[in-house]
Amino acid sequence: MSEFQQRSRQSTDADILAEINTMVEAERTLRDRLASGQAEADQAQKDLAALEVRIDQSWDLLRQRRARSEFGDNPDEARLRPAAQVEAYDS
Repeated sequence: MSEFQQRSRQSTDADILAEINTMVEAERTLRDRLASGQAEADQAQKDLAALEVRIDQSWDLLRQRRARSEFGDNPDEARLRPAAQVEAYDS
């Protein structure tokens, strides 16, 4: 289990939202560095893609937690879904 998955299991809604905000800021910074030519393009594109997936997974986890709470279930039982599953929602 990755550090990201482990952290997500022990998080509150506020923790997850704060992590999303941090990742979105990192995404903006990386996009700015790419646009200005300050970042090595191939690696930066890989980093950006990985960050986008983590953001999508985090939003999915937050939605799961909120739905569980709304329907009287334990939000701590929500789990980070695999990237392939979360990314397939766009299709």
